[in-house]
Amino acid sequence: MREKELRRSMSVFPIGTVMKLTDLTARQIRYYEEQELIHPERSEGNRRMYSLNDIDVLLEIKDYLSDGLNMAGIKRVYEMKKEEEEAIKHKKSLTDNDVRRIFYDEILSQGGLAGGLNQPNPYLPRGPKR
Repeated sequence: MREKELRRSMSVFPIGTVMKLTDLTARQIRYYEEQELIHPERSEGNRRMYSLNDIDVLLEIKDYLSDGLNMAGIKRVYEMKKEEEEAIKHKKSLTDNDVRRIFYDEILSQGGLAGGLNQPNPYLPRGPKR
């Protein structure tokens, strides 16, 4: 994690400061936590401590509400964001062998290897023909 993101995710703000920064009540902030839209950490004294990322989410929620979105819609927006992030994380990148196989197949299709059609692709696993 880059230092900037690390700093933004550090939970250092008590609820009173968050209330001043967001113009939300403590009850509203706790409600958004109950709805699992924010996840403040707890201090040793069991006090909620918020990060800059939590504050950003609270401000976004305020914007969505002022745009007329209800709580179910807001939760769906965040579910879709989470799904998109997961899809990006799990998107398979090409391995070196994948690139070699694609390159080899491309050369063969262009006729760049003399007699290449009679030789097996060295980058494909040996075994039954596909």
